[in-house]
Amino acid sequence: MEKRLVDRLLPPKVMTLPNGKTVNKSRSIAPFIFILVLIAFYYSVQLTGFDPSVLAKRGKQFFVILSKMTPPNWKFFNSVIGPLFDTIKMSILGTLIGAFLAIPFSMIASINLTHNRWLSGTMKFLLSLIRTMPTLVTALILTYIFGLGTFAGTVAIAIFTFSFIGKQLYELIETVDMLPYEAMEALGATKLQSFVAAIQPQVLPSYLSASLYTFEGNVRHAAILGYVGAGGLGIILNENLSWREYANVGMILLCLFVTVAIIELTSGYLRKRLT
Repeated sequence: MEKRLVDRLLPPKVMTLPNGKTVNKSRSIAPFIFILVLIAFYYSVQLTGFDPSVLAKRGKQFFVILSKMTPPNWKFFNSVIGPLFDTIKMSILGTLIGAFLAIPFSMIASINLTHNRWLSGTMKFLLSLIRTMPTLVTALILTYIFGLGTFAGTVAIAIFTFSFIGKQLYELIETVDMLPYEAMEALGATKLQSFVAAIQPQVLPSYLSASLYTFEGNVRHAAILGYVGAGGLGIILNENLSWREYANVGMILLCLFVTVAIIELTSGYLRKRLT
């Protein structure tokens, strides 16, 4: 039997059992992995210019700024409500559009539905390509196309949701039991009718759960899209950080924290009910 590469580099340790037989015990490669991690860590520090002494010297400034945010400026609350609702609206609408659009494209990307590796692979590549684009960069490009405001932010969130949910959904579809689907087709049903009747019940709970999880993340993403002019909390957050109005920043972050916490609790409850 051909020896493994590990056994060639590290000859197994020969052990003699009490009955006189000998066995070969493969040596652990953990020390080599540890050395590789150390080398990667060293070059990462060199390439990024990471200096622990600067972190130790200036890191405390983070807590100085954090202390200036407390107590938050309660009078600024009314100024936060409008952008906060814009952020939530962008997240809801963007998530709905992206999750809905993901359904037909996921069906095309699923090899067990299309039976065409070229078509399926092209669609999977497209979804991967879109997913690699950071939402902030997408929003920045869209502000050049659609102008400043929440519309660009909503489209950016929809694009991210489309690519993320699309991947989750086609992976789900490729693992379902296809016998009911094939039976429906054999009885004369169209592909869409077969999908709705046979596959949709199998993937719907996981699809809705993934959509709710994405919505949670989208609220956080939407909060910073204002940095590039895409509306929402990011605009006033950027302004108040620039003006060193840390008490106002504290109020913005408090409102965002409470909102995200409520959404997470609600979403978590719904996802438990779905799974």
